[in-house]
Amino acid sequence: MNPRRPNRLVAESSAYLRQHSENPVDWWPWGPEPFELARRTSRPVLVSIGYSSCHWCHVMQHESFEDEAVAALMNAELVCIKVDREERPDVDQIYMDAVMRVSGHGGWPLNVFCTPDGRPFFGGTYFPPARAYGRPSWPDVVQSVARLYREQPERVAEHAAQLT
Repeated sequence: MNPRRPNRLVAESSAYLRQHSENPVDWWPWGPEPFELARRTSRPVLVSIGYSSCHWCHVMQHESFEDEAVAALMNAELVCIKVDREERPDVDQIYMDAVMRVSGHGGWPLNVFCTPDGRPFFGGTYFPPARAYGRPSWPDVVQSVARLYREQPERVAEHAAQLT
C-alpha cells in the first residue's frame, strides 16, 4: 500500500481538518482561493462541514472521502472545502440554514453545494457510498450536482438566489 500524500489540510490548526489531511480528496481550508479556483474552472464548490467528535462525519470520511474512486470523482467535478464547525460557527450557520430550507432537517456532516460566489444551491447531511436508507449514493449526488451545474446553470442560479 502506498502512503498518501497529505493535502492542504495538513498544516491547519483544527484537529478535525487534520483528520482529513490524508484523504485523497483535494480538500481546501475555508478561504477565497477555492472559490476563485471554482470560478476559473467552472466547477461547483462543495462545502463539507463537521467536527472531530461527530460519528457520521467519521463514517462518511471512511466510506467516501477515503475512497480513491470517489475522491477522483469529487476532484474532477468539484472544488472541495472542508470546514470545522467549531472553528467557523458563522460559516456553519449560513449553510445549515440553507440545508434546513432545502430538506427540512440538518445535522453533520453538512455537505453543501455552492456557486463560485459561495451561494448554496443544494445540500444535505450524510450520504451513503451506495444507495441506502432511502438516500441516494454520494457518487450519484456528486455526478447529479455536477451535471446540473454544467447543463442548467440558469436553474442553479435561480435556486441559489431563492435560497439566499
